[in-house]
Amino acid sequence: MISAAGSCAADGGVAGPADEVIDLYNRRAADWDADRSRSLFERPWLDRFLIHVPPQGQVLDLGCGSGEPVARYLIEQGRTITGVDAAPGLVDLCIQRFPGHDWIIADMRGLDLGRSFDGLIAWHSVFHLDPEAQRGMFDVYARHLKPGGVLMFTSGTEEGAVIGEWRGEPLYHGSLSVSAYRAGLKAVGFEVLAQVENDPDCGGANVWLALRTGGRMGE
Repeated sequence: MISAAGSCAADGGVAGPADEVIDLYNRRAADWDADRSRSLFERPWLDRFLIHVPPQGQVLDLGCGSGEPVARYLIEQGRTITGVDAAPGLVDLCIQRFPGHDWIIADMRGLDLGRSFDGLIAWHSVFHLDPEAQRGMFDVYARHLKPGGVLMFTSGTEEGAVIGEWRGEPLYHGSLSVSAYRAGLKAVGFEVLAQVENDPDCGGANVWLALRTGGRMGE
């Protein structure tokens, strides 16, 4: 199933570096898919995530890419996936591979699907947003997770932005500080279960695992 929502620029204004990432991944979806490792070195973290997702539970995958290998693994473990990506070329690959699941072309910034999930994963996706947009993602996480729902995402560790390179083209990455991620999660009612920096067993990823325990502080 496919649906569309949102626009490339979150605020409808002039596109910035994060919007250029969307264009890059859309134009070169086949190249990205070819380069994406299928070794599933992420499996230990995915299994930790799934401990908190009921059998046959509903998972929102933000920045789902081509669905390989993360969404595939979650599907094989019996979960139903709603995948969101702003690059139509990548969403097309998801539809071809997993037609029984819900694939949405949308910008994750300011996303509001009007429903909540048992789990939410944003694996190597949110770190393509600029720091200000990442601050807005805490509300996105909270509105899409049921109480007791589990969140897992990857991030940088220091606030700022860097422009890397992939296949000869610039590729933007942004980050908040570790303390800002912790504060942002706490403010919308998340308890951090685990946070590992530069995990050597997961390709050097900085991984967060958190449970939604309530609403915003003071609510």
